Amino acid sequence: MSKQKTIYICQNCGVTSSKWMGKCNNCGEWNTYVEEIVSISKTTALPHKKSEERPQSLSQVVAHVHDRILTADVELNRVLGGGIVPGSVILLGGEPGIGKSTVLLQMALQTIAVKVLYVSGEESVTQTKLRAERIGLMNEKVFIYTDTQVENVLSESDALTPDIIVIDSIQTMQTNMLESAPGSVAQVRESAQILQ
Repeated sequence: MSKQKTIYICQNCGVTSSKWMGKCNNCGEWNTYVEEIVSISKTTALPHKKSEERPQSLSQVVAHVHDRILTADVELNRVLGGGIVPGSVILLGGEPGIGKSTVLLQMALQTIAVKVLYVSGEESVTQTKLRAERIGLMNEKVFIYTDTQVENVLSESDALTPDIIVIDSIQTMQTNMLESAPGSVAQVRESAQILQ
């Protein structure tokens, strides 16, 4: 059984409050609180289970080296610490119009050794194809999908089994688990968590 609860989230810094406030106590911005309705499932608390893990000295830890997916961009590989670690989540941020979508599409098209699912919530398939033509690259292992429902993206990802999933952009994604609007702090946070 789940019940609904109203919370207020600062759209600037993401801090939550049980009541609306004119000024955010965390970031100091005015009129940034937005009402969000969240579903809270009632579950009985599970008894505490003792962990099998024990504290250990850092010098005793055996480091596992992960094979990284190398992109064609040497500088991007350097920034990522030697390439993309499988299973990792990487957030590319920047001002609107700075070229994030172009960089992501270029990376996807140049990474020939792996299958890439490029999910665009901002542009149509045709617009993405035109961007690829402007870049001057094509790659049969890059699949374009336009949807904003996280559950649909995961379903298509399960069917396609890509090595890399590019979400452009996380602010357009939404999940059925929340009733708030796409782009809200709650939707971005929950969508990113589900995708991770």
